[in-house]
Amino acid sequence: MRPEHPRRGTHPGTGQVLVRVHASSLNARDLFMLDGRYPVPPGRVPLSDAAGVVEATGPGTTRFAVGDRMVNSFNPLWFGGPQRTPGQNHHTDIYGWLAEYVVIDEQLLVPMPAHLDFIEAATLPCAAVTAYSALEGVGPGDTVLVQGSGGVSLFALQLARAAGARVIATTSSEKKAARLRELGASDVINYRDTPNWGAEVRRLTNDQGADIIVEVGGAGTITQSIAAVAYRGVISLVGHVAFDTTGMSLLDFTYSGATLRAIGGGSRSDLEDMNRVITAHQLRPVIDRVFPFEEALDAAAHLASGAHFGKVVISH
Repeated sequence: MRPEHPRRGTHPGTGQVLVRVHASSLNARDLFMLDGRYPVPPGRVPLSDAAGVVEATGPGTTRFAVGDRMVNSFNPLWFGGPQRTPGQNHHTDIYGWLAEYVVIDEQLLVPMPAHLDFIEAATLPCAAVTAYSALEGVGPGDTVLVQGSGGVSLFALQLARAAGARVIATTSSEKKAARLRELGASDVINYRDTPNWGAEVRRLTNDQGADIIVEVGGAGTITQSIAAVAYRGVISLVGHVAFDTTGMSLLDFTYSGATLRAIGGGSRSDLEDMNRVITAHQLRPVIDRVFPFEEALDAAAHLASGAHFGKVVISH
């Protein structure tokens, strides 16, 4: 199922489709590969998320027809159920989506939500599905804590609110705090003014804590997440953007009774289920900025600056 990147007019093979890529989006993981922190083979086409339209189909295709609008699955060979072994990913293991055309097995794609445009839909495969997986089990009456205003955190805020949960958010500026409240956060904590924000979460919840924490900081924020989590709650570890040596106290974690689970995106089935939720609630991804294809490196630099609020997208 290794994708190829053809010239215009290349005909797809059996079970494949030719996709005209209209947009791709950046994730923090892409920065690690672009700057060499995570090695990938020379010449590997980058980026793991895209949206486009099917321009041709090969023999034996059944899932798509010419003209269908699609997004790719972040974990290409994980179709559903438990993932027993690490799988392949675009950019890291197989060619990515920063291309004009892609020939790919149709099983690696799903239809995009009809109410979204290509720019919006291109943000779904990694960040949105990661947020959806991190919120597994959330329901009305639960309290969810999200950190910052990156793609995963904003998707988690929107999806948690759609599930009837209360959302508390952390951020570093009042401007971002106002936007988080507009998206549905009941309370926003400025972590620069309140570095021990775990205690503030407990105060805001009458000492109950957050039932689910979407942990994007990693070692630099895990200590506060342990302080903030409800007894027998869940910390979903999705990122490591706060590089720090503080780490975590295993004793404090044991006393919390919480579960720490590592989230690595989701399956094709998860993507399909999430798209139904997004469609039912007419949710729209938060787009920070769109760059033209020829400014892809500028898009990466903008994401690396940390100035974004939402997703950074490249228009093809």
